[in-house]
Amino acid sequence: MLDLYYWTTPNGHKVTIFLEETGLPYRIIPVDIRTGSQFDQQFFEISPNNKIPALVDHHPVGNGTPLKVFESGAILFYLAEKTGRFLPQNGRKKYEVIQWLMWQMGGLGPMLGQNHHFSQYAPEPIPYAIERYRKETDRLYSLLDKQLAQKEYIAGDYSIADMAIYPWIVPHEKQGQKLEDSPHLLRWFQQIQQRPAVIRAYAKGQQINTQPSVDERSKAILFGQDRKTSAP
Repeated sequence: MLDLYYWTTPNGHKVTIFLEETGLPYRIIPVDIRTGSQFDQQFFEISPNNKIPALVDHHPVGNGTPLKVFESGAILFYLAEKTGRFLPQNGRKKYEVIQWLMWQMGGLGPMLGQNHHFSQYAPEPIPYAIERYRKETDRLYSLLDKQLAQKEYIAGDYSIADMAIYPWIVPHEKQGQKLEDSPHLLRWFQQIQQRPAVIRAYAKGQQINTQPSVDERSKAILFGQDRKTSAP
């Protein structure tokens, strides 16, 4: 059994997609980041960065004590190796997947996250920041479109790279993007959107977070932490 500490963010959806694709037995433990649950001592011991998702595998490969994994990319990598699915075992194809997973973790996610913050949540509009991250988002979408002009999925076959990238494209309208401007990306997006496992993963999220809104108190929790306030 796997315990998934989860909330309905793009990074959370990555892992539920994988788990639904593979049918691994798992239990969702909601961590409502709007109320500060991510700063509880119990969660800190699993995810020292106070971010979701995090995973506890009670039956890891080789047995032994339960294995704790934090960071969504690391979780996908671990689960792919555990199951032998959605990541080639070796050679060029394996590193094709890994490099796009790292690209999502180091580029797409952080840049689109800043896009969201300055366009949706900042207390006052900062035109320079809004334009800066909107342009970078547009560049990254263009890069994906070019990659998908050559391949059916990001790295050829459907993989953890697709699972990592797709949830960040779901809120494309809030990012100031029109998928019609990226026809190959649009084709890929619609293809993944229709996968039964993806549909199930998002349905579970809707059951857990029935009121997906952020108020002023939540903003202070999400965006107002420093070394003093984030320590459990």
